[in-house]
Amino acid sequence: MNADLRSSADSVLARLVGDPTGTARLREDQWRAIEALVAHKQRALVVQRTGWGKSAVYFVATSLLRASGAGPTVIVSPLLALMRNQVEAAARAGIRARTINSANPEEWEGIQAEVAAGEVDVLLVSPERLNNPDFRDQVLPKLAAATGLLVVDEAHCISDWGHDFRPDYRRLRTMLADLPPGVPVLATTATANARVTADVAEQLGTGAGTDALVLRGPLDRESLSLAVLTLPDAAHRLAWLADHLADLPGSGIIYTLTVAAAEEVTAYLRHRGHTVSSYTGKTENADREQAENDLQANRVKALVATSALGMGFDKPDLGFVVHLGSPSSPIAYYQQVGRAGRGVEHAEVLLLPGREDEAIWQYFASVAFPPEEQVRRTLDVLAQAGRPLSLPALEPLVDLRRTRLETMLKVLDVGGAGPPRHARGTATPPPAEYDRYQLQHKPPTPHHTHTHG
Repeated sequence: MNADLRSSADSVLARLVGDPTGTARLREDQWRAIEALVAHKQRALVVQRTGWGKSAVYFVATSLLRASGAGPTVIVSPLLALMRNQVEAAARAGIRARTINSANPEEWEGIQAEVAAGEVDVLLVSPERLNNPDFRDQVLPKLAAATGLLVVDEAHCISDWGHDFRPDYRRLRTMLADLPPGVPVLATTATANARVTADVAEQLGTGAGTDALVLRGPLDRESLSLAVLTLPDAAHRLAWLADHLADLPGSGIIYTLTVAAAEEVTAYLRHRGHTVSSYTGKTENADREQAENDLQANRVKALVATSALGMGFDKPDLGFVVHLGSPSSPIAYYQQVGRAGRGVEHAEVLLLPGREDEAIWQYFASVAFPPEEQVRRTLDVLAQAGRPLSLPALEPLVDLRRTRLETMLKVLDVGGAGPPRHARGTATPPPAEYDRYQLQHKPPTPHHTHTHG
């Protein structure tokens, strides 16, 4: 039976990668994961380098499960760019994929009807949907009851210790516990150290009664040539880049630490005659999609991006990644340079650090989550209001800007220590423990707050 299953799996892979000869074969760990999900209905965690083919695991598994009569696959995916790439990839294998995210609210009702009618094989959902009260209460229970496979992409986000911890992912713990018996679950990531891997694997076992299968491979990327160039200041770095950008292979990504820097670098490089576009948390969805398409088609030499482009872009022939300023951690750096060299033998990765980098990240850390006094003051205001308060109404009462306030309410909500998101149905909250280490020592992710929905 498993020989037949393996043959079918390789056939789906050939369609997925566009191999007309049908000779494409799964890697051994890809097959082990697919076999565990399809034949044994297990839960599995795959920790493999970028470009290894983690998405092939869940698309091939989806095709096989759907052929056996299973319900649709639900993929929790963090970035809109990644969703667009994956919908296109799924179509090559004859898999009907749809997305529910902040960029297509006018389509949600129709998509939900298609899912209910069995016309959708894969539903990609942004993690923020899991924390939306209407989606959480009305849509999620039906999805959990009908799904044939749950996929958690960028699974390090589940972990309190993951470099990109995001409170919306906490909802997955509840979803895992509520899944019907025998529903397989796949978690994937390229950036999980031993501590994060153990944490995610433990959470995957929630409600399953058995340990998750963990498949971890080497993270080395032989195609990448890494270098560091130290220059006196930002002006020298920018001038050097303008002088040498044309010499870098193919097209690529230039990462900056702030939105302002991305816009400044874009303007300067254009002034120097380079064809580049900016890509940040403030870029409109339509402009983002255009920028992605331009880079895919090599119509621009580079996208000048913040970490908004960190996880969600797939261009196999990306020739270079340049960092103007050091990322917040080695893990974040690995995640970003992993965009390059997936389908080419050689790609250039260059870091141009600045003396100001540490101060920038310290600033982001200082504003990432409010101090305990502000958290408790906000809870007191909500308790004393005696009625639901909207974010605009709450904002001036607690002296917090919208983004920080909303992030704080999410963390309180998923931790069970505060009122629901947007402060609906406010009641006296239970006593809250302020985890000073977790909230004030997490590596910050300042730009992601603008990018999802």
